[in-house]
Amino acid sequence: MGRKAPRRIPRQASSVAEAPRDRHKAVVRVAGAGPAPKENEMIAFKTAVRACLVAAVLSAAPVVAAAGPFIAADRTAAVPAQSRDGLNRRVRIHNQTGWTMTHFYASDARLDDWQEDMLGAGVLAAGASVMMNIDDGSGACLYDFRARFSNGQELTRFGVNVCEIADYYYTR
Repeated sequence: MGRKAPRRIPRQASSVAEAPRDRHKAVVRVAGAGPAPKENEMIAFKTAVRACLVAAVLSAAPVVAAAGPFIAADRTAAVPAQSRDGLNRRVRIHNQTGWTMTHFYASDARLDDWQEDMLGAGVLAAGASVMMNIDDGSGACLYDFRARFSNGQELTRFGVNVCEIADYYYTR
């Protein structure tokens, strides 16, 4: 039993009254001039989607050191909440202890508990630094910092004013 060929319906000639209103948008293609406009739009769309996917992967995944432990990626874009006062609460955390930083916490000084580990699944290698956006959207400037290291040591500093500093150093 053979397949039945699809029936073609002949296109009717359009009258002048049915002509498109947007005649100024007509495009004349020159042979060999590249892809058609819709193809250009599709290429641009696919390129934009790929760029977004790459950006999402790079911002979500930790950066890996060549032959060492994980280094946390820049976390400035990971925090959705932002205070409305316009103050910069981004702080570069420097690890100059000689040990790998395994956890880093920054909690509003008014709170009694530590918030989530800002390094996530990553770590901060000795000698490395990472930019952290400490802003939790509350408008607070005073934060308590706690860092844990691979040697088991834990360092805590209370009342760090993140609105006034740009760098914070962990040293021996």
